[in-house]
Amino acid sequence: MAYNLVLLNTRTADGPTMSLRLPSEIVAEEVMPTLRAMLATALADHGLTQTEIADHLGVTQAAVSTYVSGQIQTADPIRADPRTIDMVDRVSQGLTDGEMEEFDALAEILALIHEFEDRGPICELHEAEMPALQGLGCDLCVRGVDAELSAERAVLSDVRTAARSLAAGPGIADLIPNVGTNIGMGMADASSVVDVAAIPGRIYVIGDRVEVPANPEFGASRHVATAVLAAMAVDPTMRGALNLATDERLLHAARDHGLAPVEFDPDYEDRQDRLTAMFESRDEIPSIIYHRGDFGIEPILYILASSATEAAELVKTLLAHD
Repeated sequence: MAYNLVLLNTRTADGPTMSLRLPSEIVAEEVMPTLRAMLATALADHGLTQTEIADHLGVTQAAVSTYVSGQIQTADPIRADPRTIDMVDRVSQGLTDGEMEEFDALAEILALIHEFEDRGPICELHEAEMPALQGLGCDLCVRGVDAELSAERAVLSDVRTAARSLAAGPGIADLIPNVGTNIGMGMADASSVVDVAAIPGRIYVIGDRVEVPANPEFGASRHVATAVLAAMAVDPTMRGALNLATDERLLHAARDHGLAPVEFDPDYEDRQDRLTAMFESRDEIPSIIYHRGDFGIEPILYILASSATEAAELVKTLLAHD
């Protein structure tokens, strides 16, 4: 856990507005009271006295009384998580039967906390306390420990930047299809939809504004992920993609830039396999693939690139074409 942060206050001319909160404070003030209350209640249900429970938990009998009576406020994301419920059941049974020592119980609790610090409910509580962390793919508690988390954060950041850049581009609103637009990027070793980050709920138009409804998440778009995975199966460096409505202006601009858009069958059945086969038959992955629609299928165009930001930049370049 990142204990080396400095606790500061951000200030305005009117005084302090928000205190920076350490992850360790969240654990001490919200997570541990919740776990103790749940364990105390479970142990009481197993027939242990409040004194016995106090000995197991290392707290006073008065504290156990507070826990068991439900007078203590608990953290909903922690209490409701199935992993918490499983740990409480396992530890309370082990302590009751004598098959588990307090050291073993502590190890179980620490393992749960470490798991919750990795994009889990502790992050949810931390973001609620510090809204500035929301959408950053925060890894304060595990930074420097897991290289994969850093790679995930880089992908999420790239998609977030690309989505905002795309939404702000002139003329983009006219290219958003009725089904919405999405933009995604795969991990370097992506092999399934959950390895591709995209925008939950898709990007859509309200009035004349392009709205990005949420920050990117892995597994948020099956259709964009299909294009990404098909491209990566042939060229692993082609990790980014976005979809727009098929538009003759873009196709014309692409050809003027020396690109060769490739048309494909709009049918959704086995699309990833068919796209992969199409890419394998070519010398390189085309930057633009498109179809002209079919009954119940809107004409869609995909931009393929090495990253989500490069895909967004290519669209903006083509739209700026005279």
